[in-house]
Amino acid sequence: MNFNEILKPEIQKFIIENTGLDTNKLALKKNPFSQIEFKILLNQIESRTKSKNKLPTWFNGNNIIYPTKISIEQTSSEATAKYKSEIVSGESLIDLTGGFGIDDYYFSKKNDTIIHCEINPELSKIVSHNFKQLNALNINCIEGDSLKTLEKLNQKFSWIYIDPSRRNDAKGKVFMLKDCLPNVPDLQDTYLEYSDNILIKTAPILDISAGLQELKNVKQIHVVAVDNEVKELLWIIEKKYNGEISIKTVNFTKQNKEVFDFNINSESKVNYDFPKKYLYEPNNAVMKSGGFNQIASFFSVYKLHKNSHLYTSDELIDFPGRAFQIEKKVNFSKKDMIENFSNQKMNVTVRNFPDTVENIRKKWKIKDGGNQYCFFTTDKNENKIALICTKINF
Repeated sequence: MNFNEILKPEIQKFIIENTGLDTNKLALKKNPFSQIEFKILLNQIESRTKSKNKLPTWFNGNNIIYPTKISIEQTSSEATAKYKSEIVSGESLIDLTGGFGIDDYYFSKKNDTIIHCEINPELSKIVSHNFKQLNALNINCIEGDSLKTLEKLNQKFSWIYIDPSRRNDAKGKVFMLKDCLPNVPDLQDTYLEYSDNILIKTAPILDISAGLQELKNVKQIHVVAVDNEVKELLWIIEKKYNGEISIKTVNFTKQNKEVFDFNINSESKVNYDFPKKYLYEPNNAVMKSGGFNQIASFFSVYKLHKNSHLYTSDELIDFPGRAFQIEKKVNFSKKDMIENFSNQKMNVTVRNFPDTVENIRKKWKIKDGGNQYCFFTTDKNENKIALICTKINF
C-alpha cells in the first residue's frame, strides 16, 4: 500500500466525502485517481465508514490510514478498549497480538511504554503511522513473530496482553483456547517468564468453565457487554496466584454502566417464590457470567425457578438488567391464552419454556411490538405461565 498516495489531500478529501456511501455502487464508477488502485480506495472508504461509531477517535483523526474492513470488524471498540486500560497499568506492556492497535492506544494512557507486536508487515506500518497521527508517542511498533520478539527483547514487562485469534482449521469445533493463535495454554509458562501479569481477551463464545480448565493462575474474569451484547471476556492471570477467582460483569448502555461482581465459588442462598409486583431480567453480561444464584442473594430477590433466571420482588430495586412491573399472570391454558393474547401487540420473551418465540406468536396470533412485554416461563411448581408486564425505565 502506497501511503504517500493515500495521504494526498485530494485523495483524503475523496475518502471523507464518500464515507457512508455504498461502495458497491461506487465501484461501478470510474476511478478518479489513476495513481492508486480503486479497490484500495474503496477499502479506505468502507473501513472509515465502519469506524464512525466504533472508533470515533480514528474516524475524527486527520490522515488516518485504515486496514481491511475485516480488521476493523474484529478490533476492540473504543468503549471496551478504554475499560481494559482501567484495569491494566504499570511501567511497561507488550501486546503480542497488536492488530489495529485500539487497545494499545488506550493502554498507552495508563502505562509508560507500550510495545505493539504485529506479524502482518503492512498492518504494523499502518498502525505505526496512525499512532503518530494520534500523538500516541510512547508506543513502539515491532513487526514479526511476537514470541521471537519477546525472546529477543528479553526483559521483564509489567503486563503482557494477548488477543488470540481462532485458527481457520478450528471452525466448527467447540471453542477452545488451544485452537487459537497463539496457543496460550501451551505458552502460558513461557509468557510468565517475561511478566508476572497477563491479560487475555477472548471471544464471548468461550465457555468460562472451559477457559478455567485450560488456564492456570486466573485471578479475575471480566465479562464486558455494550448495549447488552457481550463483546469480550477478559482473563487476568497473576503468576503463582491460587486464591478466589472473582468475576466482574459490566454492561455499557447509552444511559449508564451496569456492574455486578462476585466470587466464582461463593456460597449464595437462593429463595424461590411466585411472581410478585416486579420482574427482573439480568443483562447478558450477568447471564454469561453464570452468577444466577449470586445475583439473587446479593439483591435479596426471589427466583421464579431454578432454571428460569428471572427474578421478582415486592419492592423496586436498581437491578443490572431490565426491570418490569407485572400487570397480570396468565396460566398457560388454551382458554386463558386466547383471551389474553389473540391479536394483541406485545414483545415476547421465553425463559425456561418449551417453545420458541416464533411458534408462540404464530399459535396465539400475537403481533410484534408495542409497549407491553410478555415473559413465557416456568414457576417454582413447574407450572407454565405467561407474565404480562410494563417496562420500567430508570
